[in-house]
This record gives sequence, C-alpha cells and structure tokens, in this order.
Amino acid sequence: MVNLVEELFNENDVRKFTWSTKTGFSVSVISYGAIIQAIKVPDRNGDIEDVVLGFDDLESYVNRNTPYLGATVGRCANRIGEASFNIDGVEYKLAKNVGQDHLHGGIVGFNKANWNYIRDGNKVIFSHLSKDGDEGYPGDLLANVIYEVKDDDTLYVEFLATATKRTVVNLTNHSYFNLAGHDSGAEELYNHVIMINADKITETTSESIPTGNFIKVGGTAYDLRAPKRLGDAMTSTGYGFDDNFCVNMYDKDLTFVSRVSHPSSGRYLEVYSDQPGVQLYTSNFLPSPYEEALVGKKGVGYRRHGAFCLETQKFPDAVHHDNFPSAILTPGDVYVHKVNYRFGVNDGDAPHVVLN
Repeated sequence: MVNLVEELFNENDVRKFTWSTKTGFSVSVISYGAIIQAIKVPDRNGDIEDVVLGFDDLESYVNRNTPYLGATVGRCANRIGEASFNIDGVEYKLAKNVGQDHLHGGIVGFNKANWNYIRDGNKVIFSHLSKDGDEGYPGDLLANVIYEVKDDDTLYVEFLATATKRTVVNLTNHSYFNLAGHDSGAEELYNHVIMINADKITETTSESIPTGNFIKVGGTAYDLRAPKRLGDAMTSTGYGFDDNFCVNMYDKDLTFVSRVSHPSSGRYLEVYSDQPGVQLYTSNFLPSPYEEALVGKKGVGYRRHGAFCLETQKFPDAVHHDNFPSAILTPGDVYVHKVNYRFGVNDGDAPHVVLN
C-alpha cells in the first residue's frame, strides 16, 4: 500500500506531493520545476536517509538552483552546439547560457516553471505549455511529467510532449544522488560501486560538444560494464565524469541502464529507461573545497563530487548529427521517455545483474 499526501510547499502557490511505502521509502516532488525534492531510503539496518541533494525552501530553488538539483530539464537537456539549429531550411537561434552554446533549455528553462498538475489515483501528472519562440525554440510544446511510486520502492517517471511545429525535444530529470545520504559528501561518494550498460560513449570537444564520433569504452577509464568503485573510476578520468554513455539497447521498452550501490549502507539504485543515452555526471562543477559551499537541505554544504547524476536522454547535440537518434519532434507524433529508479537494500554482496 502506497500513501500519497499533497500539501503546500512553503506557503506559496507551489504544491508538494509525497509518496510513502510500508518499508519507510518515500519520494517528494514539487510543482516548481517538476522537481524531485527528496528521496528517503532505508539502509540494511532500517535507518532512513535522504539520498538526493536539494533545498528546503522555494526561494532557494528559484534563486540558487544553478546546478538544476532534482529538476525537470527542457526543452532540450544537455548541450546544443553554437546555440542554433536548422529545421526544414529555417535557422533557429537559441539562448546562449554556457559559453557560445545552449544548455538544458536555456536561461528560463522548464526547471523555472511552476507546472500545472492533476492527481490520477497514485499518479501525479504535471503539465507545462512552452510557447512558440520560448528560448528560441519553434512551436508550442505541451509537456507532461508523470510521477508514480509503487510498493516495490520504485519511482516511475514518464515524460510526454506534443508540438505544433517541428522542434527539438530531449527531456530529463537532473537529480543528484548520494546513497550514503545527501549530507555525506565526496568521501562517501567515492565508495559507491557503479556499473553502466554501455559499450561506447560520445566523443566530445573540450567544450563538451559531441564530434559525431564514438569511443569504445574497452580498455579505457569509461569501461563501467563491470562493477567498479566510483572513486577509482573518477581518478582514472583525471577529474570525474560528465559524459554521455550510449546504452546497449537490449529491449525496445525498458532497458537496464545502470546500477549504483553503497556497500556500507547496503542501499542501491538501479535505473531502467527507453532512451539511447545516459549522462553520468559526478558534480564536477559544484563548489570546490576552497569555495563557499552551496547550502542545501538542513544547512548542509554541497561541494564538488558530493553526488552523481544519471540523466537518461537522447544524445547531446543530436540535432547536428544525422548518425545520432533523432531529437526532432514532428506535429502529430508524441515524444515519450520512460525511466524507472528502483531502490533497494543488499544484505551482503550485490546481486548479479543479467542483461537480457
């Protein structure tokens, strides 16, 4: 039995929805940014920790959430090179918000909208209308994010969108996870064990724009096909991860994407998705130890390498690469993106994940 509670968030015109299960597992989302605000997970001893970074108040989400903590990102997650694209002979100029490029939907993206909502049984369905020309994108776009928690301690997310003109769409959720607890920092993040179901990554320039080529992960620091301590893998890259892994698509509906575990607590997260890519990001651009921390929930200071993100997505800059899965949505078609976040606890060694 799953309980769903609706309440005001900080006495503003923003709603908060919290699902809870009999194990003590719970998920909270807010209508502003369709943001995942908290995920609380018991460990092997029954001790419950919040395992996502975030804020306790709306003002912080409005004014200080530059890292997109927990946010729904759109119209187009990740980067579009030179902040422009051409569809049917028409060039569209987008907002430049990362150097000369476009990132995560622009200056006022979907993360800054207070989404409309309805409840449908155990589901909360958020909707947002992005008007023709918003941040430079063509066409009206009606987007939905559907959240549901079931008694298997899994968060089910589905993104939907329709458009009135051919446009670019690539939605994702930008939650920052630390399975030891949101307040555990880099020291415990390094102790996580990760695997990703990908044989290759997209090659990028120094500005993180894809070249159109792929790099096979075999024999590189990006080979996470077998479980590896995250800190060791990050050391091998020299800085950490901010890379699109090309998921091995074993199934047309939901495919196993990644498994991350925290051995000392026993908590684990498995991600399943129908998208071709996943961006592994290890919070490289959160404040360094020599900078003022980003103060989050319960006054905790968030810093570099304090969390990881697994952003299921189309490949970055797909609109410029014909050999990438298309990110163009045509009127009459429906954009669909499903992702499941399955949480659990290991009593001992991690179970073997079979890819089939």
